Amino acid sequence: MTEKITRINPEQLHDTPGYHHITVVEAGRTAYLAGQCPLGPDGELVGSGSHEEQADQVAANALTALAAVNAEPHHVVRSVIYVKSDDGPVLASVWARLNASGLGPAFTTASTLLGVAQLGYPGQLVEVDLTVALPE
Repeated sequence: MTEKITRINPEQLHDTPGYHHITVVEAGRTAYLAGQCPLGPDGELVGSGSHEEQADQVAANALTALAAVNAEPHHVVRSVIYVKSDDGPVLASVWARLNASGLGPAFTTASTLLGVAQLGYPGQLVEVDLTVALPE
């Protein structure tokens, strides 16, 4: 399926820090991953108070979810990153941390980074929502 994913940055739009403005996917199977949270296998929050540790756990959880559907980060066609912060440098550090992780190739696609007031679990600072074009 990978060859049926096209990522586009029109010349008329601004340069991006690694993502693409548009991702086009030819017809095929799609998986929608639930928001991946910084919870360990025991269901407990990992990295209390640390955006970086939580980003690492979110990336690890997302990689596990992708593997469960025989997909890899380059099969991701849309990502939304939620960060509990309104501080630009904090948002940028989470973006950089996720891009440097094994999940990094997922963020070359159509991506959105949002600073939010609250996430679902007490103490949660980071969440990632992924849409995946499944390989054939």
